[in-house]
Amino acid sequence: MLSQKENVTSTQPLWRNRDYLLLLGGQLVSFVGDQQQFIALPLLILALTGSALQAGIAVSLSTIAMLVVGPIAGVLVDTWDRKRVMLLCDAGRMLLILSIPLAFWFHVLTMLHIYIMVTLAGVLGTLFSVANAASLPNVVTQKQLPAALAQSQAAYSGIRTFGSLLGGTLYSLGSAFPFLANALSFGVSVFSLRLMRGNFQSSQQEGARLPWHQSLAEGFSWLWHQPLLRFLTLVNGADSLRYGAGYLVILILAQELHTSPGGIGAIFTAAAIGAVIGNLASNWVRRSFSFGTIAISMLWLEALMFPLYAIAPNAIVMGCIAAAEELVAPIYSIALDTYRLTATPDTMRGRMSSTVQLMTRGAQSLGAILGGLLIQSMGAKVSALLLGGWLILLAIATTLNKRVRQASLPA
Repeated sequence: MLSQKENVTSTQPLWRNRDYLLLLGGQLVSFVGDQQQFIALPLLILALTGSALQAGIAVSLSTIAMLVVGPIAGVLVDTWDRKRVMLLCDAGRMLLILSIPLAFWFHVLTMLHIYIMVTLAGVLGTLFSVANAASLPNVVTQKQLPAALAQSQAAYSGIRTFGSLLGGTLYSLGSAFPFLANALSFGVSVFSLRLMRGNFQSSQQEGARLPWHQSLAEGFSWLWHQPLLRFLTLVNGADSLRYGAGYLVILILAQELHTSPGGIGAIFTAAAIGAVIGNLASNWVRRSFSFGTIAISMLWLEALMFPLYAIAPNAIVMGCIAAAEELVAPIYSIALDTYRLTATPDTMRGRMSSTVQLMTRGAQSLGAILGGLLIQSMGAKVSALLLGGWLILLAIATTLNKRVRQASLPA
């Protein structure tokens, strides 16, 4: 039987959940700061060295760090105190990023300094992201979880629409200002986490009694023996492969239509607006349809829309396709994340989240490389059709999976 406190928590609206608001608020400020650095980092390196290669290396180091540290991050998050991990990670990132403007102003900034900062920040960011995903079901109730995921993704999508513009503006005022803004944003996140009173995990994690390699193997073994979660994770990774390739395909198709840089930016802005609408609609869809129906129908809609890029006559139509495609994507991803988090025991959530991140981010990186090879050998239009065919295969496989068809959110 629920205690009186638990009953109150489960019936109060999400906007009155103090810990959730603190967690979301801190992360949104931090995400705004990340957007500034995302724009400013390659610009700063180009200004220092004039080398696009060195800029590319610096940008890729964060992804490489995530791929290397990801599996271990899940083990640590399932064995250590998650709140302490998140506090230390954001405090560490604040100090690392603050070192960039300080070194710049004192004229001692080097590429080695930047490489080290990006790599260590990527490691801490991976740990934080896994801990944050594993903690959310303990910050909100299961009933609130889908709405919490939808609200956070909607806010992130909204920030995407203006974050890049703000980053460019800050950089124009001073090369180090975006980094200073990002460091301060992590300070805000640390402050908000310190104010939270709730527990970030249900109990002392069982994995703490195991060596890390056994704990890691236990996490992979558990996921492998969950047929539905295993299948959904593989499909999610395969979809991310297309996503990584699709970004470059859309960009080249827009250029072939003689779209200006501003027009290309408008296409991706339309996609961000579509994502915001999709996030807002996700709760209604979740209440109206079963999880299995959502997973199958959203994959089919995505599969049928992507090939339309190949026949789009202008950037306006491409923007409409991008908005429609991104409207569908968050509905599916929120339902999928909700299912994963509610179906996974708290003692396994860190390792499950790190495995998903490893597959999706790794597949996106590989997809970007494959996308370039496809475009170079077959052209952007044929590549769009091939990627659409890939999505159709995923939709067919998902439709034929009996477990997916019968799936509903765990009680």
